[in-house]
Amino acid sequence: MKIARFETGGREFYGIVGEGGLVPSAKFEGDLPEDLFELFTSEVMMNSAFRRALEARVPTAGQAVPLSRVKLLSPIPRPGKIVCLGRNYLEHIAESSSRRPEGLMIFLKPSTAVAGPFDDIPYPSLTRSLDYEGELGVVIGKRCKKVDSSAAMECVLGYLVFNDVSARDLQFGDGQWTRGKGCDGFAPMGPWVTTLDEVRNPLSLRLKTWVNGEVRQEAITSSMIRNVPEVVSMLSQGMTLEAGDVIATGTPAGVGYYWKPEPRMLKPGDTVRIEIEDLGHIENRIVAEA
Repeated sequence: MKIARFETGGREFYGIVGEGGLVPSAKFEGDLPEDLFELFTSEVMMNSAFRRALEARVPTAGQAVPLSRVKLLSPIPRPGKIVCLGRNYLEHIAESSSRRPEGLMIFLKPSTAVAGPFDDIPYPSLTRSLDYEGELGVVIGKRCKKVDSSAAMECVLGYLVFNDVSARDLQFGDGQWTRGKGCDGFAPMGPWVTTLDEVRNPLSLRLKTWVNGEVRQEAITSSMIRNVPEVVSMLSQGMTLEAGDVIATGTPAGVGYYWKPEPRMLKPGDTVRIEIEDLGHIENRIVAEA
């Protein structure tokens, strides 16, 4: 199931994406929460029988709305937590001349950093070094604490595409990463949440990033140092993960800051496209901050 949040006619809705387009929840039979975040955080979506029943309530394809007629929004407008991993691909560690972390290198992005899958990304005036990081995003569907890695996927609702936008001069100049990673619009995600049962091989997905049509990153998520079950388990040992939380699992090699022979940073007018197998793509234009 692909669950999207979108805007049309000045109003926000959510619905299920299929081959014929997007079917708004308002056209389903029966009562459903009006808000997608409420549906996610109720944890009912983790019940496969509920999802099958929900799909059975989808009306005929003739009532679907073409995706071209709506504005897709971030599926989760204000996650309780956006937990991001650093240095989770060996090739990225090598290009940055860093050391492999013994545990997890993590940081948090604020919910105000969230942006839609096709929104513009603001280029803040306080930075001169803006970069992209294509990543696999994990959506938690069930509250968990101290979960074992063997059971961790039972707490995952699905996946989405994520861009960990980074102001490198702030990130490295501050000595910690919060400000450089947490500016408004620095967490584009989407285009929808794809539940695990829709993904052919959820632990091995091809990820690709383009800047202005040029391939900059290409990797398979199976090459992550810590895979999704390990990450969920390790995070849950210390913090409670809640339904609606998002985990960004780290970026592969090819970011602009470490490009050889010289950095290739983003500038206003550039377009970043990130695509992950089975999940779709997001595409965002860089615009100078007003």
